[in-house]
Amino acid sequence: MSIAGLLACSGGFGSALVSTTAIAADATANTATSAETPQAKRAYTVHDLARLNKLHSAAVAPDGKSVVYGLTLVSSDGAKRSDLYRLSLTDANAKPQQLTDNKGTEHSVRFAPDGDSLYFVSARSGSSQLWRLPLTGGEAMQVTDFPLNVDGYKLSNDGKQLVVNMRVFPECKDLACSVERFEQDANRNTSGQVYDQLMVRHWDTWHDHARAHLFVGAFNEHGKVTEVVDVTQGLDTETPPKPFSGMEEVTFTPDGKHIVYTAKAPSKDQSWTTNYDLFQVAVDGSNTTNLTEANLAWDSHPTFSPDGRYMAYLAMKRPGFEADRNAIMLKDTVTGQTKEVAPLWDRSASSLRFGADNRTLYVTAQDVGQVSMFAVNTQFGDIVPVHSQGYNSIVGQAGDKLVYVHKSLVEPGDLHLIGLDGFGQRRLTEVNQQKLANVQFSDYEQFTFKGWNNETVHGYWIKPYGYQEGKKYPIAFLVHGGPQGSFGNGFSGRWNPQLWAGAGYGVVMIDFHGSTGYGQAFTDSISKDWGGKPLEDLQKGLAAVTKQQPWLDASRACALGGSYGGYMMNWIQGNWSDGFNCLVNHAGLFDMRSMYYVTEELWFPEFEFGGQYHENKELYEKFNPVNYVENWKTPMLVIHGEKDFRVPYGQGLAAFSYMQRNNIPSKLLIYPDENHWILNQENLIQWYDNVFEWMDKWTAK
Repeated sequence: MSIAGLLACSGGFGSALVSTTAIAADATANTATSAETPQAKRAYTVHDLARLNKLHSAAVAPDGKSVVYGLTLVSSDGAKRSDLYRLSLTDANAKPQQLTDNKGTEHSVRFAPDGDSLYFVSARSGSSQLWRLPLTGGEAMQVTDFPLNVDGYKLSNDGKQLVVNMRVFPECKDLACSVERFEQDANRNTSGQVYDQLMVRHWDTWHDHARAHLFVGAFNEHGKVTEVVDVTQGLDTETPPKPFSGMEEVTFTPDGKHIVYTAKAPSKDQSWTTNYDLFQVAVDGSNTTNLTEANLAWDSHPTFSPDGRYMAYLAMKRPGFEADRNAIMLKDTVTGQTKEVAPLWDRSASSLRFGADNRTLYVTAQDVGQVSMFAVNTQFGDIVPVHSQGYNSIVGQAGDKLVYVHKSLVEPGDLHLIGLDGFGQRRLTEVNQQKLANVQFSDYEQFTFKGWNNETVHGYWIKPYGYQEGKKYPIAFLVHGGPQGSFGNGFSGRWNPQLWAGAGYGVVMIDFHGSTGYGQAFTDSISKDWGGKPLEDLQKGLAAVTKQQPWLDASRACALGGSYGGYMMNWIQGNWSDGFNCLVNHAGLFDMRSMYYVTEELWFPEFEFGGQYHENKELYEKFNPVNYVENWKTPMLVIHGEKDFRVPYGQGLAAFSYMQRNNIPSKLLIYPDENHWILNQENLIQWYDNVFEWMDKWTAK
């Protein structure tokens, strides 16, 4: 998401079979039994959200017979514990087996190629290092002992080599040099940082002149990696790219002789270009080659077929545009030829995984309010849906089935199994069964209406908790960020629409022009028109849904949004000032001129508004909320994080200052320790408490 979319030494093998649902029950003191009737169930609250157990870091065994996953258990007082579990995929009645029992957190789980052991990253020895756990019995063994933290890793296909990601200083020749530099910076008496190029800060962190680099090493006879080579030596660039990319952007070639990774070439234009390329480098650090030099837009996700014949990857076509369609590309490593797979498919792929047959790609992509799974034939380009409801992410292939994580508006996230043909779906875990046993989620439905230019626009409504036929309910009108984003059929850990339903509001979410998952032309339509088509869609959508669903009371409505959604709150203030009883603006853009000069990713405003501010002032000012403040009158709650470098907090402070000076009812909630998002769970509870208090006051619920 940009302005555009946002430990101790033991840990052995556990022998007891432990049910995750039983563990979840132990982690919650006062849960209800599943025998309770729906009438006895209570509303979903932010305290439930903050205390949910969370699946993470799953991997399928090479033989496809089991899956291992991390599970973070959260107690009623917020204390957390995370361990690894293994579950059979061949026995439908199998219970999860707990593999680790350690105060630390194991993450980035992967099987060894022979399936006899697991690798994971943990800080149980005091720093973040790689560990191996034999599945035949015995304690976990520390594999690396580097003087710097391991942030991520990948194994070669034969399991003999390792590539790790560590932050170092590019000019340093060895790890000891970087350790010394970090120590010098920590101990110096001055605090000033000197820069001679952008980016000086990114997302929520000031640049400390260190970079994420890749190191390759071989396992010795003791199963450890003690010597590594920086294969990105001297490069003043990040790989994997910051702030959201991970080791999905790094891979060994199937023969183990090279690493392929995604990065920007070192240059002074890091802040205003999206020209990420795929680079190939030998495991000894020699012979770096730019594989996608001809494409000046974003290339990512290098993925090899099991037989090594093909490399698939994702590629955008328009430089500077971070929300362009991700086309699926296929490079034949024998002939060198590259082609686009399914060029007429009007969806943007978000992940790639080759099937065992070397010819099928299993792909996820946003699709009409869902994140669906598809099977893509690389030879003919045929697209076959595998699963099309909810938000889904593929874990791996298990024989003739896929293991995936499924979420929806009423499901926080569990592992599922489905046939490659889309049949035989089966839930594998229920990690929050006990915690949600007496919680009533609200009914929801996707709807359509005629928006801008009489084109079909989609949205969702959710009924309030305790809905009664014939009653009318106030509206929580949620506006997504991005702006190339979507509020769809997924479960969010921050903006969770079921919480507004639980508080007694009817929830409405519109995927206005510019939203993702409805074709690239629909996504493109918001660029250079931030306040035009989207506002018309929101106005028409609210009118349409209140007509379709008379229980929604348009006379008692509050609109809320973050990032671009927060921009839209400021825009609504000046251009739809009679639309709502109140507004909630989280991290919203207020003044597009000052915003351009203080945000860290300049490529975004330059594409969205047709150049730098001085090159296209007219368009920046046409859709600049500050130019319409004389129309402001709606009570507004403003929320911002001081560590937000995407939309710096001065934007929120300016909106609040104007309203205070002009006697418009307003309130400011500021977080010194939060970025563009609210991540601390206690802060999240405070966030919702303030939001609901504000909404209740102005909608007279």
